[in-house]
Amino acid sequence: MAISFNLNGNPVSVDVDPEMPLLWVVRETQGLTGTKFGCGIAACGACTMHVDGVATRTCVLPVEAVAGATIKTIESIGPDTPSAVQNAWLTHQVPQCGYCQSGMIMAVEALLDEKPTPSDADIDNAITNICRCGTYDRIRAAVHTAAQLRREG
Repeated sequence: MAISFNLNGNPVSVDVDPEMPLLWVVRETQGLTGTKFGCGIAACGACTMHVDGVATRTCVLPVEAVAGATIKTIESIGPDTPSAVQNAWLTHQVPQCGYCQSGMIMAVEALLDEKPTPSDADIDNAITNICRCGTYDRIRAAVHTAAQLRREG
């Protein structure tokens, strides 16, 4: 059974098991490997993509649940020039091992789309992705910088 959705601005139709997690459909059938597999139980956030604008953990999300949806992966963020979030990430030297970064950036992009000027509490409540390197203070500072960069245009 073919399942259709929009992926990074392009229509996609896949003929896979409807229960196959979206993460694996995107990685294996579409060749977009920027989104990572972490825990497999939707706890760590490495697999975060946007589903109709909402930061969603995709390692347990069956592809059939996104039929007709608009999906964005890390590959859609700053393809030509870095986004405000990516620039803030570099300014604050957030990445260390880097494994969680694609999911973290996707979560932050969604937060800033919803709340252009988030408080520390907003950040803590919305960004529940796990960073094993423990750069949470840098992440929070980078989110505030990204919000400012977005406001400045």
